Amino acid sequence: MILIDTHTHLYSQKFTEDIDQVIARAKQNNIAYFFLPAIDSSYTDAMYKLEERYPKEMGLMMGLHPTSVQPETFQSELKHVEEQFAQRDFYAVGEIGIDLYWGQSTLEIQKQAFKHQIQLAKSKQLPVVIHCREAFDEIFEVLEEEKSTDLYGIFHCFTGTLEQAKKAISYQMKLGIGGVVTFKNGKIDQFLNQIDLKHIVLETDSPYLAPKPYRGKRNESSYVQIIAEKVASLYSISIQEVASVTTNNALEVFKNFNLKKE
Repeated sequence: MILIDTHTHLYSQKFTEDIDQVIARAKQNNIAYFFLPAIDSSYTDAMYKLEERYPKEMGLMMGLHPTSVQPETFQSELKHVEEQFAQRDFYAVGEIGIDLYWGQSTLEIQKQAFKHQIQLAKSKQLPVVIHCREAFDEIFEVLEEEKSTDLYGIFHCFTGTLEQAKKAISYQMKLGIGGVVTFKNGKIDQFLNQIDLKHIVLETDSPYLAPKPYRGKRNESSYVQIIAEKVASLYSISIQEVASVTTNNALEVFKNFNLKKE
């Protein structure tokens, strides 16, 4: 059985002291591969160093996170993204999107950065990995403008309604399901089994959003196993089937990632 954590910030300073143990625990729980979303230029070196340490297991993305889209720096940050693509390959453009949790003052430049990076992904024939926080309408507006046969990817940390799930899927997005599915007030557990499993990938978003019973503590990739178990219970199928289907789904998105690296 192979599980994939499709979204984890293992290069975070929260893992500095024990990253080797964190990855060992993940492997003991059948998580074989890890996809690392970018945030901004301040994290790039840390991502690269982790990849150097675990070249077979890590799949890097490159992009500008919406909370790092600021008036003074976002143009130079987008230039940094493009410079990294000029130097090497990545498996996705991400994480990108719109985040209105902290306010709406940067909405217009967030949209601008989001569109720019979607177009970059299309030019590279790569998936996008979307961050959406209190911004479903705004995200869907941009996706509607940019929709095409070559736009696809993952709606990371999906926390919306059944209707919003179906709409995301209509734009060729998989739904990234993480710790929220285990929360009592997470709500997605109430309808998730109405979504065909072929549209689901698993993630942790570690070190954030740890599943029960670790909610409020540091999240880590080994907890994909907990998320997979919860998904299996919701669909009334075995965890082995969840692993098989969601791993294939992840590899369908990250097409350039070769499991034969080993």
